[in-house]
Amino acid sequence: MDGLSLGDKMMRHAWRLAPQRTLSELIGWCSGIRVPAAIRARVLESFAAKYRIDVDEAERPLTSYESVDDFFTRRLRPGARPLDPDPRAVVAPADGRLVATGVIRDQGIEAKNIRFKTAALLGDASTAARFEGGTFQVTYLSPRDYHRVHAPTGGRVTSWHHLPGELFPVNDGSVRREPDLFARNERFVSVFSGEPGVFAVVMVAAVGVGHITAAYDPEVRTHRGPAALGEVRSKSFSDPPTLAKGDEIGIFHLGSTAIILFEPGRVAFDPVVPGQPIRMGVRVGQLTSA
Repeated sequence: MDGLSLGDKMMRHAWRLAPQRTLSELIGWCSGIRVPAAIRARVLESFAAKYRIDVDEAERPLTSYESVDDFFTRRLRPGARPLDPDPRAVVAPADGRLVATGVIRDQGIEAKNIRFKTAALLGDASTAARFEGGTFQVTYLSPRDYHRVHAPTGGRVTSWHHLPGELFPVNDGSVRREPDLFARNERFVSVFSGEPGVFAVVMVAAVGVGHITAAYDPEVRTHRGPAALGEVRSKSFSDPPTLAKGDEIGIFHLGSTAIILFEPGRVAFDPVVPGQPIRMGVRVGQLTSA
C-alpha cells in the first residue's frame, strides 16, 4: 500500500512471515488451560485489570471461571445489555468500537484504510450481489470487550460459510498495512432472511482467536477437523434456525471484528463517528421500506 512508513513496512513484513496459525493455536491452547483454584482469582484479576474489563458485568463470580478462555467468553448478567425497545431498531451486534458505516458500491466496501470486495468477504458472489447498493457496518472488538456476537435484527439463518484464511491482527495499524485484510483473514459468515430481506453477519478472526463457535449450530467450531486443514465449509438449512433480535449468533474465543451487511433500501444506519465505542443492543439504525 502506498504511503506506508518504514516502520509499517517492517511490521507488515514481520507479520507476513510469522506463523500466524501456529501462534493462534498456541494462544488458544494456553487460554483454555484450567487455572488451579488456588491462584485463579489472582490470574483472572490480573487479566481483567490489564485489559480494563468490567468484572461486575459478568454472569458469574470471577473464581467460577476455570480458564482464561472461560472468562473471556463469559456471558453477562441479565439486564447488562438491554435491547433498544423500538421494534424497527437495528442494534449493534457486539460490544466494541465502530470502525466504519457506509454504502456498498462497485461490489465492495470502502472506508478509511478499508477496501475489499464483498464477494471475497462472503465467499459467495451470488449472495454478495444482493448487497450491491446496500449498507454495512464494521465493529472492532478489543480484548476488553464482551466477545459474544448477537443478531442485529430478527431472521432465519438460511446458511453459514466458514472461510479459512490469514490470521493477521485487525487493529488500526494492521488494517492500514494490509490490503483487503477483512476479506483475507479467516471468517465465519451467517446468512439470514427476515423482515430486512437477506442480511449477513460476518465474524472475522485474527491472530490469537483460538476458534469461533456458533450458538445456533454445534457443528461449527473453527480450527478443528476439516477447518484445521484449510477447507472451506458451507451449510444450508432445510429447517432454518430462527433468531430474534439480540439472540446470540456466535462466540470469539479471544477477539476480532464483526461486519453486518444489508440489501439496498432495507436499513438506514444512524450517523456515527469512527472510533465511537458501542455496546451490543443499542440502536445503530432502523429498518426502512424495501
